[in-house]
Amino acid sequence: MSRKDEETGAVAAGTQRLDKWLWFARLLKSRTMAAGLVSDGRVRVNRQRVDKPSHALHVGDVVTATVHRRVVVAKVLALGQRRGPAVEARLLYEDLSPPPQPETAETAERGGGAAPGPRPDKRERREIAAFKRRES
Repeated sequence: MSRKDEETGAVAAGTQRLDKWLWFARLLKSRTMAAGLVSDGRVRVNRQRVDKPSHALHVGDVVTATVHRRVVVAKVLALGQRRGPAVEARLLYEDLSPPPQPETAETAERGGGAAPGPRPDKRERREIAAFKRRES
């Protein structure tokens, strides 16, 4: 294998390491995070669980991963040559992910919804405390 092939992550002609492809496609921030995600068993290729970051990925494979509490389904359109800008990374896959679920009252109770607003400052906390004292 030539040095060029080692840099691009090509395992054989027309294949690429799964962890490198996840990183090139910008689905994860670092290659270490991609390898950890695969090792933890949170990635599937063509519906088969994969636990080795060195799994050979081919064009046409469907990758399913749980990333940041979201299920990402991506069909591999091309193998990456480098980790380029987001526009270039977007050309590596077709996003088949399901649309996000609308928030329900149940998910809002569990804290699965939007992040809370900014914390009250000292003056606002005093006003809240005074209001609560008046209520009791």
